[in-house]
Formats: sequence, structure tokens, C-alpha cells
Amino acid sequence: MHHFATCIALSALALGALPTAGRSQAPVHAPLPACADPVAAAASRTPVSCHGYAAVDSLRMYYELRGAGQPLVLLHGGGSTIETTFGGVIDALAQTHRIIAIELQAAGHTNDLAGRPLTFERDADDVAGVLDVLHIASADVFGFSNGANTAMRLAMRHPARVRRIVFASGFTQAAGLDAHLFAGLRQATPESMPAALRSAYLSTAPDPSALPVLVAKSAQRVLNFVDWADSVVARVSVPTLVMGGDRDVMSVEHLAHVARTLPHGELVIFPHADHGAYIGEATAQLQCPACPAAAVKFIDAFLEPSH
Repeated sequence: MHHFATCIALSALALGALPTAGRSQAPVHAPLPACADPVAAAASRTPVSCHGYAAVDSLRMYYELRGAGQPLVLLHGGGSTIETTFGGVIDALAQTHRIIAIELQAAGHTNDLAGRPLTFERDADDVAGVLDVLHIASADVFGFSNGANTAMRLAMRHPARVRRIVFASGFTQAAGLDAHLFAGLRQATPESMPAALRSAYLSTAPDPSALPVLVAKSAQRVLNFVDWADSVVARVSVPTLVMGGDRDVMSVEHLAHVARTLPHGELVIFPHADHGAYIGEATAQLQCPACPAAAVKFIDAFLEPSH
């Protein structure tokens, strides 16, 4: 039976005040120590905090392990890193979940592969590869923006690996995106990249000189996107929480359509929130100090085993 629930997350009164313009200020986390035994750390019932690299094909994929509890995979947005996407919520999520935050091909600490385009399908397979390395049979998956699309593809291609999905500011059809986004991507350069993302890449990438390649590959991924048929999306049978802002780069109508198409979709829309503002993402132009804590509450409630 199809299940669809919807919620306008918070009123301005509940938040205490309207958000203000300006870039979100997420915490800056110190580098984590290396995991002495990554498999043991991933399975530990006590909180952990360490990083490692997983050999997946020819990639050396960076990941961070934090907290304890039901495994929760975090997948960042395009051109981003763990810190720039999830810095505002990762500590709170680690209070109740075993976080496995992964940096995908050409992002952050993870290397790129010459001649290999960035695709959601390959990213999904790479994530499954990291889970194999860490001996994690299945997990909840929270993806933001491009990471949301990767989470959905992971559920399509490796359904046994996914328990529940948080699909935050993702899309399944190009028509759901703001037309201005495509105009910007066609002219994308390293100089036009948001400063927070450019700085994060240059300070973490194995080869910082490859920034122009990342920008070109990231733009082409979206510009060449082929719509996912509703019939394909409808085969994702795991419970999925669709999240977004009312001023996001994808329309509220599109996010609602995705939630309705999924057999077990739920929808949360944050008012006065642009792309990522509700989780404190580093490039968000609207500040909403109360939103990340509220988003974590929605996510925690959705991911509870009894939900």
C-alpha cells in the first residue's frame, strides 16, 4: 500500500525569527585520527571518531567514522566535502547513529580517475564498495543534493544494502530544477565555484591542481542527466524521507512529486530555506540557526527502528 505523509517543517514563529541573509556558519571540525582497525571501529558498540581510506577499484576513498548505533551513511553534495555539507549536523547525528561519512570520486580527500565521468550510478557502486571494505551489510543512507541522488541509486542497484533513505534536496527529473542552475553550470569555472567549496577542495584534494577537471565533470553530470522514470523511482521500496527548502534549487512541487511516487515516501519542507540552509550547509545563503537541530529531530524520528 502506498504511504505518503507530508509536513511543513516549522513556522517562523516556531523558529523564533525569520532566517537572515548570509552564508551559513557550520562548525569547523579538527582532523580525525586514523582508524587503527577500521572494521572493528565500524562494528564497535561504543562511540568512535576516526578516519580511513577504502580501496575501491582504483579509488582511494576517504571516510570518517563517528558515534555509535545503527549505521548511517552520509553522502555529500556535488563539489563538496563531508565538512562543507554536514558540518552543521554531523555531531548531533553521531549522538544516536554510527556515522559512515564518505567522500566520493574527486571530492575532498578522495582521488579522481582520469577518463572516468562522475555519475550517480558509479558513485552508488563505490559506496557499496566502501561498505564491503568495512563489513557493513546494510545501513540507513542520508544524501544531500547530488548525494541524495546517489543514495537513491544505491537503493536501486544494491537494495539489500539500504534500510532507509533521507533524500535531501535531490531530484529525479531535470524539469524539477531551477532553469538558472543549468545556465550557471554551462558557464561554470573554478572562479565561479562557491568560495567555501573551492577552499575546501584546495585544502583537502590529493591533487589541488585538478580543480578545473572537478568543475567540468560536476557540471557535465547535471547537464547530461537523463530523467529517471516514475516507474523506476516507484521500485524503491524502502521508507524514504524527502527533505528540502521552500527556496531550494528544485521546486517544492518536484520534491512532493518524488515523495508521492515512492511507495513509502514522506515529505518535510523547511520554510524560508534555500539549498542546504536547513542542515547548515556551508554555501547556503539563508541563515536559519534553529533549522539544523530541527532537521536532526525529523531525521532521528524517521530512522528510529519503531518508526
